[in-house]
Amino acid sequence: MAGKNGSKAGFTVPGLKLEDGYKVGETLQQRLHALNDLQLTLKHAHWNVVGRDFIGVHEMLDPQIEKVRAMIDAVAERMATMGVSPKGLPGALVKERTWDDYSIDRAGTAEHLAALDQVYNGVVEDHRKAIEAIGEIDPITEDLLIGQTAELELFQWFMRAHLENREGRLETEGARTEKAAAGKTDKSDKSDKAEKSGKSK
Repeated sequence: MAGKNGSKAGFTVPGLKLEDGYKVGETLQQRLHALNDLQLTLKHAHWNVVGRDFIGVHEMLDPQIEKVRAMIDAVAERMATMGVSPKGLPGALVKERTWDDYSIDRAGTAEHLAALDQVYNGVVEDHRKAIEAIGEIDPITEDLLIGQTAELELFQWFMRAHLENREGRLETEGARTEKAAAGKTDKSDKSDKAEKSGKSK
C-alpha cells in the first residue's frame, strides 16, 4: 500500500511487484544517506587538510565530491522511479544512519587520507551488500550500484596509493577506526623523520 504521508506511491516500475519496488527503494535510501554523508565528509576533509602534499590532496578531493554528488542524484531519482520518496534532509540522515560523524578535524594529509580510507571501507562494503540484496530483484538498480561501487573503489585507491609502502602494505594495517588509522600515519611520519635524521648524522 502507498504510505499515508506520501512516502510511497501506488506504483513501481513495470515488471516488478509493488512490494519488490518498495524493497529496492528502501535499500537505496540507506545508500542515499551514505553518499550524502560521504560528500559532506570529503568536503570537510578538503577544508581541514594541512601540511605536506596539501595542494595535491586538497585538489584531489573536489572531483571525488562532484562525482559522489552525481551518484546521490542518480540514487534519489532511481528511488522516485521505484515509487519511493527519497529522503534527503539532514534530520533524516542523522536519525537513520548507522555510523558516527567523521572524527578528524584539522590534520595532516596522511592522517586525513588514512581516516577517509576507513570511511570508504564502510561505504563500499555497504554498497556491495546492497548489490547482493537487490541483484535478483532488479538488475537495473544492481547495475547502477555496480557502476558506483567501481568509482568508489577507484577513489579509495587514489587515497591508498599515498598510504602504501614499497612492500604493498598499508601504513594503517590493522586499524578499524578513523582515529586509529590517522594515529598510525602519525607514528609512521615520526619514524621516517627519525630514520632520516639518523642518516644525516
